[in-house]
Formats: sequence, structure tokens, C-alpha cells
Amino acid sequence: MPALALSCMPHDVARTYQEAARSKDVFIVVKGVLEFDESALPVVDMSRQHETPPETRIPARITGDALSVDGFTIPFERAITLNARCFGPWCAGARSGIGYLAFLEQGEDGHILSVTPCGGFGFPKPTAETLDRVKRCFRGEPCEPASFN
Repeated sequence: MPALALSCMPHDVARTYQEAARSKDVFIVVKGVLEFDESALPVVDMSRQHETPPETRIPARITGDALSVDGFTIPFERAITLNARCFGPWCAGARSGIGYLAFLEQGEDGHILSVTPCGGFGFPKPTAETLDRVKRCFRGEPCEPASFN
């Protein structure tokens, strides 16, 4: 059996911001605490990995502040859907009860946070630099992904 590996671009907030901005979907950026039932996350059975669903939707809640031109100033607390995606045998992970920077897609049935094995639209425990970079992107200032060599 050939060895396979998942190759991801480094998870970068400017790259994610640009992806959300290019999307036909509408996103809101929120900094807050994400809460959900971690036992609902997908777990791959390697002997039956072909049965792993590509998406697992989990009821969640995020409490914090949404981004405005003045920073994270708009109180935000609501139920959302955490969409944990899998790419073959590699599935997204997430942790409940910690701070996240979340790019929430505004769907017909509410807000969705999609996470992937490569990061997706969620940044757990965002650093001050990550938060500053997304604020600069939002204000229309230079928003270039970091270069990784």
C-alpha cells in the first residue's frame, strides 16, 4: 500500500481573510470562546476510512466580539454550526472552551465555522499578532500572507 501524506499550506490569517473576501459567501469575523461537544468530532477508523464522512456538523456556541473597523467591538453570542471536515483519513480537530478567531459563514440556517485538517476558517488561541493582522486586513491595509520558506 503506498504511503500517503496530507500537504497543507501554512495556516495564515491573511490568506484566510483573502479566501473569505473572494468567496461568493458572506463571512463575519469573530473573536470568542467556542463551546461544543468534542465527542461529536469525527474519528477515523483506518480499517474503514472510506466510510468517514467528508463533513460532520456539530451544534456549537461562540461568545465574544465581532470585528468592526474599530476592532473587535461588536458583542457576539450565538449558536453556530461547527463543520468539521475530513480529507480522506485526515479530519479536522477543534477544542471546546478555548478562544478562537473564527471566520463565520453566514448561511441560510445560521452561522457556520468550517475547520479542516489544514486549519480552515478557525484559529485556536489566536496571538496578538494574528488579531492585529486580521484587523489590518479588515481596514483595507496591506494584507499579504506571511512568506514561509
